[in-house]
Amino acid sequence: MSAFAARRARLCAQMQPGAVAILPTAPEAMRNSDTDYLYRHDSYFYYLTGFTEPDSVLVLVAAKGDAPAQAILFCRQKNLEREIWDGFRYGPDGARTAFGVDAAFPIEELDGEMTRLLANAPAAWYALGHSATLDLQMKTWLQNVRRQARSGVTAPTVAHDLLALLDEMRLLKDDGEQALMLRAAIISGRAHERAMRASKPGMFEYEIEAELLHEFRRSGAQYPAYTPIVAAGANACVLHYNVNNAQSRDGDLILIDAGCELDSYASDITRTYPINGRFTDPQKTLYELVLAAQAAALAVVRPGTIYTDMHDAAVRVLAQGMLDTGLLAKAKFGSVDDVIAERAHQQFYMHGTGHWLGLDVHDAGAYRDVNAAGKPSRALQPGMVLTVEPGIYVRPAEGVPEQFWNIGIRIEDDVLVTPQGHAILSDAAPKLVADIERTMGKQ
Repeated sequence: MSAFAARRARLCAQMQPGAVAILPTAPEAMRNSDTDYLYRHDSYFYYLTGFTEPDSVLVLVAAKGDAPAQAILFCRQKNLEREIWDGFRYGPDGARTAFGVDAAFPIEELDGEMTRLLANAPAAWYALGHSATLDLQMKTWLQNVRRQARSGVTAPTVAHDLLALLDEMRLLKDDGEQALMLRAAIISGRAHERAMRASKPGMFEYEIEAELLHEFRRSGAQYPAYTPIVAAGANACVLHYNVNNAQSRDGDLILIDAGCELDSYASDITRTYPINGRFTDPQKTLYELVLAAQAAALAVVRPGTIYTDMHDAAVRVLAQGMLDTGLLAKAKFGSVDDVIAERAHQQFYMHGTGHWLGLDVHDAGAYRDVNAAGKPSRALQPGMVLTVEPGIYVRPAEGVPEQFWNIGIRIEDDVLVTPQGHAILSDAAPKLVADIERTMGKQ
């Protein structure tokens, strides 16, 4: 059984006997005139099928009595003329064979088949409220089923959010997913190293971005997982900066947040380094502070650790460093506990320390145990993949030492929770001060 078929079976086992689940892929989107955006399938749909063509819908029917579970795919028909223009299509027969579903139909037959499949089903599972198009289709299909009431046919009386089940499944990566994410992280790590080696004062941010994209593609990754951030100097203090058109100056730090997507799985790495290859003393002071904060966060990443523990560990290190460097006045904040209680550290560190990673850069899965009283932060488990990314961002402000102005630093790695603790997937990207300076030929 393929990994995709195994996932479908696991999902069906969580549904009521005879219940029906409906999951469409993402639609194509027009960019301008008659040109579409580069197509990317829906992550949930891909997770269950491995199928990447648009205009496709997966329908699952849970087992009931002697009737086994069914996986039914609706997709575009073969069309040799369109394939000349747009490329290969599997068609229903080819898709059924290649992707191991029980049946496949042309997408044009979806409405008629859904009326049949929903008849006498006890419940419908779909992404409630996520798609106005699907909501309208569901309304139509249910109305069609209800019209058969005089014949004794019943429509589903319960609707469930399908994504709630899939989010929990996607949170734990299987061996195949872990291997893909390691490969993606290695490619991205090498791209960061390439950018470091190519960098020199006066380069434009987009020139450095081009080095990243070149390494992604030459290594087999299909796309960047998100628009890269290449931020020189003060631009690094803008958390989601992605204009990437400024010219670097001698003495600037460069913050790069970039990762590739490989076979639908994302990587997400951030490195910060001096454009001229040598950290100044103020830059090194703050850089090593962020590095120490990341080390403290990584130290608590293991099974059983509460997700928020890593953020708390990073914040304590950063808060102490802010007091030690004078970013925060000791006269006003007597201790780390005072800083944290008053959230004073958020002037320089205003985001969380990580997020789930997988098919999406900010991947599926709840950060809290929604089934426990009070919904506490959830415990980490083997197979989870997350980023660990503390930072510090110093904008000019009264009372802030001028030597630190316009310094923005973030260090981010992709981390797999293992039975023994954790594994850093992205350690191909130089991170220590000495390693960065050596990579850039300054040591």
